[in-house]
Amino acid sequence: MKRKQDDRRALNLAAARRFLAREGHLRVPRKRAEELEAVEVPTDRQDGAGGPVVVKLGTWLDHVRKRVDKLNAERRAELDALGMRW
Repeated sequence: MKRKQDDRRALNLAAARRFLAREGHLRVPRKRAEELEAVEVPTDRQDGAGGPVVVKLGTWLDHVRKRVDKLNAERRAELDALGMRW
């Protein structure tokens, strides 16, 4: 179970980095979804799937912002490094 959560977090961070690089900010609309190509996906997928992965970036960032007090220091530091607005 832990591995899947780490993989999901890595996907969400990759999508946030991609959005930030393209748009220059992390003011992501709630319904925004980012599509990551297989080469951008930082997971060890064993299912042979090599297609794009859709990440609901706006939903994830909204969720994280509402629960910032429950984040550990490492996760908060990763988001702070991206310029996350709380």
